[in-house]
Amino acid sequence: MGPNAAAAKQAEKLRNDGNTYFKKDRFGAAIDAYTEAITLCPNVPVYWTNRALCHLKRNDWERVEEDSRRAIQLDSNSVKAHYMLGLALLQRQESAKGIRELEKALDLGRGANPKGYMVEEIWQELAKAKYHEWERTSSERSWELQSLKEACESALKEKHFLDVAQMEGFVDDVTPSHLEQLEALERVFEKAAEADTPTEVPDYLCCRITLDIYHDPVITPSGLTYERAVILEHLQKVGKFDPITREPLDEAQLVPNLAIKEAVQAFLDKHGWAYKVD
Repeated sequence: MGPNAAAAKQAEKLRNDGNTYFKKDRFGAAIDAYTEAITLCPNVPVYWTNRALCHLKRNDWERVEEDSRRAIQLDSNSVKAHYMLGLALLQRQESAKGIRELEKALDLGRGANPKGYMVEEIWQELAKAKYHEWERTSSERSWELQSLKEACESALKEKHFLDVAQMEGFVDDVTPSHLEQLEALERVFEKAAEADTPTEVPDYLCCRITLDIYHDPVITPSGLTYERAVILEHLQKVGKFDPITREPLDEAQLVPNLAIKEAVQAFLDKHGWAYKVD
């Protein structure tokens, strides 16, 4: 066995030791084991993400960011690295950058190996961040709309008083027009505020089992769409059949429903309140 192979074998043993320590919540010991593995084989991304996860458990966000960035340099498609980097950036109040990393992790995580599937976990964090962002921008828009509405109403009232002064004796002819203008103004601002007014998410954008908006929609051969995590759990725990049609169904037959995915994203982009999670 050459020196490189021996180092790789020892690094893997250290990784397994680190995993054992991690499961026992011995994060310091796990960090030491992963650090030794990194010293032996610094170009293995999983050693960096494993150590980053330990730092995350200790709320050491600076080191989470450092290790996650190094893992991404080694593997730009690392779901865990983008996810943890996103969380670290959110902790630093860098919301836009954090959200971008979480969105990257979500995109990479969709369709991933079920054993490493973490879309639901990513979605929860992304949805919280996006909802907080919507709350902030929605409040700003609401204040701006209210200020503009009050200015418009004030201008209409001033115009009305000038019209009354100029057409003394014809007040009845002017008042209906003024009221109509105020009503029209009210309708305009109600329309402007619609996107920020929570309503109901359309049924076709929601999983028929969870009733929640789709996170990772997949379509079956029978043409029915489900949330991937839910249908995978059904196939693994209940049986290899479609829960609605009862037709035989295998995991390999699930295909991403890109049309629904795009429709969901378009809806969320316009209605940020729909990101709210319980």
